[in-house]
Amino acid sequence: MTCLQPTGSKDNLKDVQWLWKSNSDPWSESVPAEWSHYSDVENLIIEGAFLDTQSRVTLDDYYIDFQDNRQVSNIDNYKQRPVQRVVRNREDKHLRKARFMDLSTTSTRLFGGQYGWISPFIIEVRRDLGLKLDDLPSKKPNMIPMLVEKAACGIIDEGKYLRKKQEAEKIANMLREKKNESMKEVWKYCAYLYSLESFLYKTLNTAMRVVGDK
Repeated sequence: MTCLQPTGSKDNLKDVQWLWKSNSDPWSESVPAEWSHYSDVENLIIEGAFLDTQSRVTLDDYYIDFQDNRQVSNIDNYKQRPVQRVVRNREDKHLRKARFMDLSTTSTRLFGGQYGWISPFIIEVRRDLGLKLDDLPSKKPNMIPMLVEKAACGIIDEGKYLRKKQEAEKIANMLREKKNESMKEVWKYCAYLYSLESFLYKTLNTAMRVVGDK
């Protein structure tokens, strides 16, 4: 499997939120301004570029021009919207409604049947990687870099499929920075990445629910 290699990244959410003006007419001054937030991962990408004093940063559907504080479509330069950077408190962070809603699925064998008590998601991952029953990173820490790289490449492949290449590369590079840590630290960081608003948690939710279906 081929995939992009890491280029380094900032991996902590700051107490800063980037917003884009979501009014139907973003340039009208006759109605109150409405602002919508970027996803957590987009926010990390934008803030990282801003702190690095870049003039612009490219996202999956548009780029941010820091000099003019504008969001510009990647395919139509005439489609532009104002953006702003605001300081926010962590407790004010928006909730991810989709995380608390059931995803539609036709699976009839989620966590039982032919798989027994072990999650079918874990079974299929082990099968795909060709791991034996005793191939556990907790017992064989030299496996950790390989597992992290496999996961990073899988994230990038899925991101390309969903047209979320920039988000995927950001998440993958953040994960790769932990490849030399203990398995406990890697798991903790995976939980952090899952908690971020992005395509990743939706994809994982779907995969864990439908794996094992006929």
